[in-house]
Amino acid sequence: MEHVCDLTNKQCKPCEGNVPPLSQPEIDTLMKQLEGWQQHGQMIGKTYHFKNYYQAIALVNAIAWMTHREDHHPNLSVGYDSCRVEYSTHAIGGLSENDFICAAKVDALFKL
Repeated sequence: MEHVCDLTNKQCKPCEGNVPPLSQPEIDTLMKQLEGWQQHGQMIGKTYHFKNYYQAIALVNAIAWMTHREDHHPNLSVGYDSCRVEYSTHAIGGLSENDFICAAKVDALFKL
């Protein structure tokens, strides 16, 4: 079984809609490698909490940098002391390994 560190060492693969979304058993296996993320239909999400707005925006900027490199972008909702991160692979109408790779990398950024 892979560990989260294995996900953070992977790179996202271009996805142009030519692959099927992950099956629920595949999703369940990958979800076990993430801490605090929840699946909601064809999306995974997590809310990060902070002491202030500056810290929330610092994570947003770090996510922007990482997701630009991976070319796989989340939906972000930012509040004064929180940031909600949601991933789904729109090109395939479901979840792909890219979503889990980026989720693990967001967790790694949050721990810095």
